[in-house]
Amino acid sequence: MSIFSRLTDIINSNITSILDRAEDPAKIIRLIIQEMEDTLVEVRSGAARNIADKKEVERKLAKLIDAQSEWERRAEIALTKGREDLAKGALLEKAKLAEAIEVMKEDLEHIEEALQRGDEDIAKLQAKLAEAKAKQKGMVTRHDSAASRLKVRQTLYDGRVDDALGRFEQLEKKLDEAEGRVEAFDVGQRKTLAQEIVELEVEDEIDAEMAAIKDRLAKKSVKKKG
Repeated sequence: MSIFSRLTDIINSNITSILDRAEDPAKIIRLIIQEMEDTLVEVRSGAARNIADKKEVERKLAKLIDAQSEWERRAEIALTKGREDLAKGALLEKAKLAEAIEVMKEDLEHIEEALQRGDEDIAKLQAKLAEAKAKQKGMVTRHDSAASRLKVRQTLYDGRVDDALGRFEQLEKKLDEAEGRVEAFDVGQRKTLAQEIVELEVEDEIDAEMAAIKDRLAKKSVKKKG
């Protein structure tokens, strides 16, 4: 699936708008990044070819200029020997080379313009690619944050915490009933010193057990949130 039809589309694209219209933004941003990276490889390959062409044209141009100088030198030699006919022929060859040199210079100018455009396109494309990757990173961060919040909520509302609290309430109810029976048995009876001390010991044991249960529940809740 192609998101863009040409390099201009990539450079002028509004990534945010594309993602807002997409049914699956995560998939689309991956496709956008892949297409941009592929296009960047193509543009750089084109730039490499232009650089190679430029070097070849420059070599040919240097040879033509050298050849032109050589024909001028030959024309001078011919004139020193009184051979104007040969000198004229040499200058004609030099003129032909001058035309070829002008054509070669135009080719070189076109290549240099293409290289400049390529540099600008690469810079713009890299900026767009960086923007797309930043968008993708933001989406990943938001996804991870949402997943983390969802996990916490699932832990809070999956019933396990409620079940634990329910069991704790049942235990408190049983303790209340046990204490009620003890208190009912002692109604109208005067407690001995030994009985009061025993009751204090029982209360301490109950308080210790209650504290242990609360501590265990608190640790489980912290562990689930972590």
